[in-house]
Amino acid sequence: MKIVIPGGTGQVGTVLNRSLTAAGHEVVVLTRHPTREREVRWDGETPGPWTDVIDGSDIVINLAGRSVSCRYTPANLRAMMDSRVRSTQVVGEAIARAARPPRVWLQMSTATVYAHRFDAPNDEATGVIGGDEPDVPDYWAYSIEIAKAWERAQEEADTPSTRKVALRSAMVMSPDRGGVFDVLLGMVRLGLGGPVGGGAQYVSWIHDRDFVRAVEFLIDRNDIAGPVNLAAPEPLPQRAFMRALRSAWGMPLALPATKWMAQIGAFALRSDTELLLKSRRVVPGRLLDAGFTFAYDRWSEAAEDLARRVRTRGSDGSRSRRDRPVPSRPSGNRA
Repeated sequence: MKIVIPGGTGQVGTVLNRSLTAAGHEVVVLTRHPTREREVRWDGETPGPWTDVIDGSDIVINLAGRSVSCRYTPANLRAMMDSRVRSTQVVGEAIARAARPPRVWLQMSTATVYAHRFDAPNDEATGVIGGDEPDVPDYWAYSIEIAKAWERAQEEADTPSTRKVALRSAMVMSPDRGGVFDVLLGMVRLGLGGPVGGGAQYVSWIHDRDFVRAVEFLIDRNDIAGPVNLAAPEPLPQRAFMRALRSAWGMPLALPATKWMAQIGAFALRSDTELLLKSRRVVPGRLLDAGFTFAYDRWSEAAEDLARRVRTRGSDGSRSRRDRPVPSRPSGNRA
């Protein structure tokens, strides 16, 4: 298959590109700064010669948008909104104008669209969309408005010949340098991987190999369209999440952090406390109902695999011979 990935140079795009290319697919990445073979220049805002690679492609997986790894200033929040919405609109325009449009358009979204809550998990059918929670910062609501506008841009695209799926993804955990797992593991190495703000907030996550498998599953399932949660079936409180990560790395102790300490740490990392303090209790209802089986449904097992792969990767961050993809192992699903 020919697969086009707009915005495919980040962590998630790297994971997909690596795995899909290894599986024998032709992968083309749209990027503002092409430097490698099968990378094509685009600006994420206007149609151009790049639309030729979408015409005749089989699959489009749009990951484009301003990174959330930044301070949530008004300017950065507006850049997140504009980059996500406009890039989605222009991808939709390219698909609509294609003589041979792709059969599937997978559009990146986010599990952040769900409410900050502790009482029950959020699936696609019964989950509570956020924005009205009491006692949370105002900009958390704006993050949800970004997520809703992102999905709405895909919904409104006039692409009748192309099935559309919105990927409400939790944090994708991979051993790649600079990814979210790398950041969390760095905190553990420094002895800072303890509870943050009490640690009761839920963490939703998905192992990188399950993320790729879920994408492949959704490509093949012609009966699935609309929002789909890409998250492991067992989200867990942040204190338990970090405890399992410390165990996988062999670091038994860590300092806890109060909310104000989290604010200082987020400032130092040029990130924001929403990523640390919001309770994202998201479960993959539609995937499980469709028969998808997770290879890594428990965080303790996923963390052990990821820690092992970090230890065996090359000094440049590439995978070692021992870290090549292996067949997925079945595992019981516990929602």
